[in-house]
Amino acid sequence: MHFPSIDPVIFKLGPLQFRWYGLMYVIGFIISYFVIRGEVRRRKLDLSTEAIADMIFYLALGVVLGGRLGYVLFYDLPVYLAKPYKIFFIWEGGMSFHGGMLGVAVAAIWFARSRKLPFLQLVDLAALAAPVGLGLGRIGNFINGELFGRPTDLPWGMIFPGGGNVPRHPSQLYESFLEGFVLFFVVRIIARRIPVTGSAMAAFLAGYGLFRSFVELFREPDSQLGFFFTYFSMGQLLSLPLFVIGTALLIWLARKRAKEPPPSPKP
Repeated sequence: MHFPSIDPVIFKLGPLQFRWYGLMYVIGFIISYFVIRGEVRRRKLDLSTEAIADMIFYLALGVVLGGRLGYVLFYDLPVYLAKPYKIFFIWEGGMSFHGGMLGVAVAAIWFARSRKLPFLQLVDLAALAAPVGLGLGRIGNFINGELFGRPTDLPWGMIFPGGGNVPRHPSQLYESFLEGFVLFFVVRIIARRIPVTGSAMAAFLAGYGLFRSFVELFREPDSQLGFFFTYFSMGQLLSLPLFVIGTALLIWLARKRAKEPPPSPKP
């Protein structure tokens, strides 16, 4: 099948262009606000709606700045060294999850210290909401016709404008489903099965690392990078350690939880 003809630009206002890719981020942040607010109420945490809105703002800033700088450093540094002004052309795409994750960590540390809040508590809240943005972001990649998969003869193989006349895996949709929809529920279930601070963060790291590494088997590696050590893409090299770290943390937290004495019965 052929890639559907979707204009990545929703509408233009003079020199300004409003794109589906950017809209996906905006929708993701809005939904994340309500997800976090619901979790704050469920856990009865001492966070006002104003504090949650501020938290979303700083985390969003961390996502955008960290994601862009991560892409520049990890994926296409020579191009941006030659044309530094293109760093600001975010509407053209080019965001790195791993850079965005580091940006979120820095933003969470700053916000936690400024408000005197537990850092791991904030990161857990962010981990519960992050799959929403990831899933929508991958749909934005699909609309842009970028980050497509490797050639395939499967019935749903798709011919992308920038991928030649060969049917390819719509790997953006694979990622949207696994890193968005599935990961959202995986993190939620594990966080409730292991109700200790840090479990949501650990589940997110392990789940994302696993799903991203798996989908990279079907995704076309970045042309400017190719494969490392013959078989591994940059996405796998950055994601496999997350799976290992997240899994180790989950095992440690589960054992720690098992050793805790049961709560005393109420009189």
